[in-house]
Amino acid sequence: MSSIASAPPRVPTPAVLGTPGLLAAALLVLGALTLGVAEGMPQAALFLIGGGFGIALYHAAFGFTSAWRVFILDGRGRGLRVQMILLALAVVLFFPALASGSLFGHPVAGFVSPIGLSVVAGAFMFGLGMQLGGGCASGTLFTAGGGNARMLVTLAFFILGSLLATINFDWWTSLPALLPYSLVSLGAPAGIAVSLAIFAAIAGLTVLVEKRRNGKLEQAPVAPRQGPARWLRGPWPLVAGAIALVLLNFATLAIAGRPWGITSAFALWGAKIAQLVGVDPTAWAYWQAPANAKALQASVFADVTSVMDFGIVAGAMLASSLAGNFAPSLRIPLRSVVAAAIGGLLLGYGARIAYGCNIGAYFSGIASGSLHGWLWAVAAFAGNIIGVGMRPFFFRERRTAVARSDGA
Repeated sequence: MSSIASAPPRVPTPAVLGTPGLLAAALLVLGALTLGVAEGMPQAALFLIGGGFGIALYHAAFGFTSAWRVFILDGRGRGLRVQMILLALAVVLFFPALASGSLFGHPVAGFVSPIGLSVVAGAFMFGLGMQLGGGCASGTLFTAGGGNARMLVTLAFFILGSLLATINFDWWTSLPALLPYSLVSLGAPAGIAVSLAIFAAIAGLTVLVEKRRNGKLEQAPVAPRQGPARWLRGPWPLVAGAIALVLLNFATLAIAGRPWGITSAFALWGAKIAQLVGVDPTAWAYWQAPANAKALQASVFADVTSVMDFGIVAGAMLASSLAGNFAPSLRIPLRSVVAAAIGGLLLGYGARIAYGCNIGAYFSGIASGSLHGWLWAVAAFAGNIIGVGMRPFFFRERRTAVARSDGA
C-alpha cells in the first residue's frame, strides 16, 4: 500500500454572497418595496427588471464594446453574431406589439427618432468613447456595479458629458435631418422580414471575414461551471444572455409603455447635481421640453430610466458577488484614468445628441424599427475603429492581438 494518501475529491464551493452581495440583495428587495409604496407597483417592477438586466449583463459578460473591438482587431465575429440574434429576437417580439399600438391592453410606442447629422456626429463620438471609456452605456453600469472602480470614473464623466450636451441640444437638433421612420410602418410581417434579412447579411459577413482572417470560426470557451451552479454564479452562454435581455426589454415595453433606455437618466442626474451647486439648467432649451421639465422637477425615483439604472447596478453587484469576483481596486494607471474621463465625456455627449446609446438607439431603436438606429450603428462602428486605434496609447495594448474582453 502506498504511504502517500490520495487527495480528497474537490467539492464545488457553494455560492457565498458576502457583504456586497447581501447589500445588493437587500437593496433590490427594500428598494422594490419602497418604490411600490412611494411610486407605485409598476415602478417597483421596473426596478427589479433593471436588477435582472444587471444580472444577465454581468453573468453573460454581454459586451457591445468588446465584441466590436475583437471584430475590428482580429476579425472574430462571434459577439457580433450574437448581437444579430439579440436584434432578431427583439424585432419578432416588438414589431407586432408596436404595429398594434398596444400590449396586454396598454398603449406602447417605440424609440423612433429623426435621421440626421446629429445622429451621425453623436454616434461617432459615442463609438470613440466606447473604446476609450472601456464600455458602452450598459457596460459602464454593470461593470461599475460589478466592482470595476475605473468604470466609476467613466460613469462620472458620462454624466457630465450628458449634462453638457443639453446646453446646446437645440442646435444639434436644428441640423439637417430626415423625419423619423420605422420599418414597422411596412406592417409587422414585412418589417420583420426586412430586418431579419439585414441581420442575416451582417452575420454572414462576419463569418466570411472570420474565416478569411482566421481559417475557422471561434468556438465558445468551455465554462468552468455546469448545471445549476452555472446559472447562479455564471458565466452564462452569450446566447442565453441575449435571450434574457430581449425578454427583459419586452417586459419593459409592457410595463413602461416604451423600450429599455439608459442615458437620459444620466442627463437628469447631471442636471440635478448642477442645481445643487447653484447652476440653473432650466434656461437651456432641452430642459424646457415638457417631459424633461417634469422629470427635473420630480423625484429621481419617479423617473423610469433612473430607477432601472439603479436596478442594473444592484443586480450586477449581486451577480459579481455570487461569482466571487467583487473585489474593487483603486490601483488604476493614470493613462487609463485619463482615457476613462475622455471616453466618458464622449459617451455622454454623443448619446444625448444621437437620441440614444447602444441600448436606446442600437438595441431598442432597431427593435422599434427606427432607421436612426441603423444610422447610429454605422456611425458608432466607425467611431469604434478610431477608438481601437487609439487604445494602445492609453492601455499599452498591441495593435494586432486578440482583444481582452472587459465585459463592456
